[in-house]
Amino acid sequence: MSTPPLASGPEGRDALRPLLDTVLDALGEGVRLRGGPLPAGGPEAVSARMRDAVGDVLPDEGEQDALQLLVRAVAEGSADPADPLCTAHLHCPPLAVAAAADLAVSVLNPSMDSWDQAPAASELEALVTRALADEVYAGTLRGARNCATSPHRPDASITTGGTESNQLALLLARETHGPGVRLVCGDNAHHSLPRAAWLLGMPEPIIVPTPTGTLDPATLDKALHGPSVVAATAGTTDAGRIDPLPEIAALCAQRGARLHIDAAYGGGLLFSARHRAKLTGLSAADTVTLDLHKLGWQPVAAGLLAVRDENDLAALNHHADYLNADDDTEAGLPDLLGRSLRTTRRPDVLKIAVTLKTLGRAGLAALVDQVCEQARQFAKAVDDHPGFELHAPPTISTVLFRPVGATDDDVAAVRRNLLADGRAVLGRARAANRLWLKATLLNPTTQPAHLMALLHLVEGTTPR
Repeated sequence: MSTPPLASGPEGRDALRPLLDTVLDALGEGVRLRGGPLPAGGPEAVSARMRDAVGDVLPDEGEQDALQLLVRAVAEGSADPADPLCTAHLHCPPLAVAAAADLAVSVLNPSMDSWDQAPAASELEALVTRALADEVYAGTLRGARNCATSPHRPDASITTGGTESNQLALLLARETHGPGVRLVCGDNAHHSLPRAAWLLGMPEPIIVPTPTGTLDPATLDKALHGPSVVAATAGTTDAGRIDPLPEIAALCAQRGARLHIDAAYGGGLLFSARHRAKLTGLSAADTVTLDLHKLGWQPVAAGLLAVRDENDLAALNHHADYLNADDDTEAGLPDLLGRSLRTTRRPDVLKIAVTLKTLGRAGLAALVDQVCEQARQFAKAVDDHPGFELHAPPTISTVLFRPVGATDDDVAAVRRNLLADGRAVLGRARAANRLWLKATLLNPTTQPAHLMALLHLVEGTTPR
């Protein structure tokens, strides 16, 4: 039996070309078979089709058509974030140029745990993380940032997303302020924050009620006792709301509390001159979570944790002689282990760098502005429709709505019926003690007609 061709090396290009054609054809066939934003039939039907396609997972003899069969089956059974009626989650359709860059990463297969495995990628990561950290902290420490001896130079670490970034933020808080530091956050905060506090052995978090959907500084003030790390949110998962960041930052400065801002969703507003002001106060945070696989249109994963003071990242320093021997480091080989909690990791920075360079600030701003405008238009259509109730005007690109007169059980049933039919993918969120349908618009190509079609589908599925 001959050795299968490798993706890199001299033969890689010729080996990949026909395989890429196979993948693209199978993706197209899968989309055609699915026929909508979600496979029809619900979990049982999807699982049955997948089992039929896979057959024997590990056959005695290899099957040459496995690539075509399995890619087609996964495509047929996937939720398609590029479909305008797929709006349930912070699940973006990735840019083609970013996906192409991700292919290059898979082919080259650098591992970001030592310089000799990723010579160029390690430098690219340093350049991009520094630039994005400067974007988060723009103007706040401009003079100090250019001083090599300054203790206040921003930096960032690449992560797998908001959960890892939030966990890393709490780890840095614990290492900087001691094991007794307590997380204080609103009940609108992402679930990964209290979970990270539990994982890190920190004191039981203080969860502040947020009946209006955002964290109230006066209520927060009463909850601060002893060493604290406050976690504010710029783009809640349920409604895309942004906490009053300037007021919270001022309170933290006054009370000596560390501030973390989870901007996994809202961080992309930084690229938009029109919407950037919504993030005023972000630069006061000690740490900031960003996810570019949301308002950055990257394939998963593309998360970052930005830090106002690069010295905080020293808590991640770690020694393994086979990866960062002292004499190698002294001889000038960069030490990469202190860049992440993970050892083996992909250079996810390449797709980010390619996107930033290809689109520039103007191109990214146009995408951000487009989805925010779509949300405004959709909210207006809901508000103008006598059969629907709008929860509130959108802050970013999420709209909560529900049929007038529907019970919570009705709202839940509408969503599940649309999922089972494969006609639309809507989320759900609880706000003001009621259940709402949630549309999160992250597809820049969505048109007003698509939004009206979504409303008509909901209207036609609502129990009477």
